[in-house]
Amino acid sequence: MSDTAISPVRIADVTIGGDARLALLAGPCVLESADHAIRHALAIRDICERVGVSFVFKSSFDKANRTSIRSYRGPGLDEGLRWLREVRDRVGVPVLTDVHEPQQCERAAEVVDVLQIPAFLCRQTDLLIAAAKTGKPVNLKKAQFLAPHDMKHPIGKVRESGNEAILVTERGTSFGYNSLVVDFTGLCAMRTFGAPIVFDATHSVQRPGGAGDRTGGDRTLVEPLTRAAVSIGVDAIFMEVHEDPDRAPSDGPNMVRLTDLEPILERVARFDRLRRELPLPSVTPTTSDS
Repeated sequence: MSDTAISPVRIADVTIGGDARLALLAGPCVLESADHAIRHALAIRDICERVGVSFVFKSSFDKANRTSIRSYRGPGLDEGLRWLREVRDRVGVPVLTDVHEPQQCERAAEVVDVLQIPAFLCRQTDLLIAAAKTGKPVNLKKAQFLAPHDMKHPIGKVRESGNEAILVTERGTSFGYNSLVVDFTGLCAMRTFGAPIVFDATHSVQRPGGAGDRTGGDRTLVEPLTRAAVSIGVDAIFMEVHEDPDRAPSDGPNMVRLTDLEPILERVARFDRLRRELPLPSVTPTTSDS
């Protein structure tokens, strides 16, 4: 599991992977307003600068996979991209957002620095090809129903479409009904594919559909799982962060409260520094006939 096998990914002025420092992909789950996004981006940027962690802002213009048809989805593509451009220009940080349909990729790539493929869609070939062909880095979130070694196929689709700038994100695996579990051996397995690995700390503590007409979760588990992930060796952490998660329109139960972010990051960064002092053990690549 040596870092020498990882191909670093450059995102504007941030490098993820290789010998680069730990990075944080973070922001509110869904865009609520331009001011709301800018306020969060400024606060998280300043926290990351104090802790010594690189920062990429994340928020979604559309949450197309909400539990209920009545749930807030976001401002949509046009308004959302305007807001994300404001964040990028005014805060001076790279920006990441989800794309759900092939025709969104080119438009989004004009504004953002990373295109993220939602976990449920990571096998959608046309979407992966369209994202890859923009030339922007692509963050592939591992589906809740996929074995870690099967992520070689989505990775292969992006690479064979001419794009080597790939991040792979672990976000938990379906475990019975309304529950997820993180198999940390999956981080080791996916690392053998040569792409930087991201640990999604907040979606991994979701309880899908666990609150009736919406997704539940337990944000108190975010830090212990993140400590474990950085101790094993990941290149970045994904966290959804909100100033008042209990009133957030999406993913409130699992989002990290903004005021809790800095102490959590400080403690997590200590685990990351210790991991970097020790050699990572070699791991035999997992194979599959699937």
